[in-house]
Amino acid sequence: MITPVPSDIERYLATARWFAGKGRAFRVSDTHVAALDGAEPRSVVVLAEVAYDDAAGGSELYQLPVSLHPRPQEHLESARIGLWGGLHAYDAVHDRAAMTGWLRALSGAEHTGQLRFHRCADARIDTDERPSLMTAEQSNSSVAFGEESLLKVFRKVTPGTNPDVEIHDVLTRAGSDHVAALYGWVDWERGDGEVFQLGFLQQFLRTASDGWTLASASVRSLFAEADLHPHEVGGDFAGEAARLGEGLAETHAALAEHFPVAALPAGGARDLADTMLERLDRAIEPVPALAAYADRIRPLLAAVSDVSHIPVQRIHGDLHLGQTLRTVKGWKFVDFEGEPARPLAARRLPESVWRDVAGMLRSFDYVAAVVQRELDGDVPTREQRAFRAREWVERNRAAFLTAYAGRPLTPDEQVLLTAFEADKAVYECAYEIRNRPDWIDIPLTAVARLSDHEGRPGGE
Repeated sequence: MITPVPSDIERYLATARWFAGKGRAFRVSDTHVAALDGAEPRSVVVLAEVAYDDAAGGSELYQLPVSLHPRPQEHLESARIGLWGGLHAYDAVHDRAAMTGWLRALSGAEHTGQLRFHRCADARIDTDERPSLMTAEQSNSSVAFGEESLLKVFRKVTPGTNPDVEIHDVLTRAGSDHVAALYGWVDWERGDGEVFQLGFLQQFLRTASDGWTLASASVRSLFAEADLHPHEVGGDFAGEAARLGEGLAETHAALAEHFPVAALPAGGARDLADTMLERLDRAIEPVPALAAYADRIRPLLAAVSDVSHIPVQRIHGDLHLGQTLRTVKGWKFVDFEGEPARPLAARRLPESVWRDVAGMLRSFDYVAAVVQRELDGDVPTREQRAFRAREWVERNRAAFLTAYAGRPLTPDEQVLLTAFEADKAVYECAYEIRNRPDWIDIPLTAVARLSDHEGRPGGE
């Protein structure tokens, strides 16, 4: 068995787009290796334990699929990890020959030592398709095989069932029109019986356009016609927003049919409100500007504790426009992993559907704000764009909500939706200050607007 060199992995992780620990002091404290028996080129999977030596501390586990070659591979130089036991080690998602080996293992549903390749019963996998690494992925890696299938390789892994695999499996079996069909998945079963899910193969929706791109184009069309309202401009998104609402309602119904549905137990509403309030308090330290709105946001979050009956079920958990794909057969929802910063066990727990709805409403706000940032102009022009953008957001919020609910929201539903929106905006503030501090004004503006919500009937 090959022995990985921790310093090589540390150097590679530090530059990897998907590594979540960039900017923190870390070291690789341990490695675990499993081989794909019979693969050519020789291939292994390395699970690297990353320990953080900063004040926050903690550790994470990252997956590195590795191909090993006796001679340097010039075309893989950008994916080179190091020289291990006289063999040149490369990140295998960049190695077409290695990825073809993964596809063949999935097609044959092979067990290669600790690695278990599972194939769904109805899946047709063409092993002759040429692999190519997708470049848009940020937290994981995806490899397309021709126009037929897509392999998603999880990078940060934890023991247990991954919700992305689990929900795709259930909804594929249920015949849902709103997910790409699952073809198979890969497990690592350690000697102690603990299972890590490493990735999955699904239908490749090659001709699909993602929701963020389509919504951005709609906002740009609006700004190009400065004197017109959103419904008067070509590229109006309201119809798509309504279809997204219908699709989410159907997906929630399918999840409720195939996973347990319950209500939060006694004290659950208080716990949910406390969680949101704690998140707000934690966010104020890195984002001091939040303090100016905290006293008006807290009542919105605390009101959740007064809701007597909160139904919960499996949901998407991290829904936004970037997690949607428009196909000729309608909208598909992708990436059911849930909010990446939360522990995996928490991401599999039943939650209120209004968390997903709030995520999409925040996304409408975000896309309008981001497009505004891309454009120059004098003060009157920027103010006019801001006015039109707000019209666009309100129009698409209404279309989405009306289609999702099919009726006016009850007072309790409105309380939950407002609280989840405020909680999401606070989360975004903490995220942006760490990752894109020049974008902090986007969620802060939303927090300011939501802080004026108290006492208004029917939302903003």
